[in-house]
Amino acid sequence: MSVWDILHLIARVLLSVMFIRSGYQHLTRSKPMAEYAKAVGHIPAPQLAVIVSGLMLLLGGISILLGFHPRIGAALVFVFLVIAAFTMHRYWTITDPMQRAGQDAQFWKNLTMAGAALWIVANPGWPWPWTVG
Repeated sequence: MSVWDILHLIARVLLSVMFIRSGYQHLTRSKPMAEYAKAVGHIPAPQLAVIVSGLMLLLGGISILLGFHPRIGAALVFVFLVIAAFTMHRYWTITDPMQRAGQDAQFWKNLTMAGAALWIVANPGWPWPWTVG
């Protein structure tokens, strides 16, 4: 086992834990999250959207963590992040400077993490030490 294998595992854990946690919260706190999505005003069927997005995040995060079809899991995460960035974090429509700054940070965080997920999708030959698949 090389230092690169260890770093790879640490990177997978760090990247996936946020998605697993967020997916879990989507599923266990779906009602308040759906109310927030409805308040944003750009989400059709907010309750269903929260549940579907929660499953995407949870399955995607677990897939990346375990290395079980990580390209599919990363694709799920990528799709969620891009959609969420442009529907939930529309900072350019907000006039309050504090709210705008918060949504700006969330928007660019989502796009940055979408880039990491897309990197996984685009690298089929990348070695995945310590995987279940």
